[in-house]
Amino acid sequence: MAVFEPTSIPGVVIVVAKSIEDDRGLLMETMKRSEFARAGIRADFVQENHTLSKAGTLRGLHYQRPPRAQGKLVRVVRGEVFDVAVDLRPESPTFRRWVGVALSAENRRSIYIPPECAHGFCVVSSEAEVVYKMTEEYSPEHEVGIRWDDPAIGIAWPVSAPALSPRDRNWPPLLPV
Repeated sequence: MAVFEPTSIPGVVIVVAKSIEDDRGLLMETMKRSEFARAGIRADFVQENHTLSKAGTLRGLHYQRPPRAQGKLVRVVRGEVFDVAVDLRPESPTFRRWVGVALSAENRRSIYIPPECAHGFCVVSSEAEVVYKMTEEYSPEHEVGIRWDDPAIGIAWPVSAPALSPRDRNWPPLLPV
């Protein structure tokens, strides 16, 4: 049975998957609907993405606006990343706060990020492969982002000069309310 560890942001949950290891290798249940539902995560995943990124690459901060807001289940299959969720739900007591967690192939942790939270990650190993499931399909007209180094959020990234895509370099800061 997986272990579900709440974070300081409601709905953002670290998932430690159950794995069985023997001399042949391992079997790991990375997502089981009934266990997720018992933990309060009712997610119907409809798309899965796989990224390969080099050391120092930062992807994010991305999210999609309603009605196409995405919940994400993120895990690393090779390497290590510093993964971040930012709460963008105005009604939330943790609105504009962030939480970061190390995800790696070695620690076999995942993170569930609910809809209306921004997501990003930074590669801290030589390379990292990240797999993430989403509750909504990618919709370019609903996609938005926040500047990775927005001082109003103050994320303590493990790099000061990350490799960024032009799109991620040009996202605006989160506007004050």
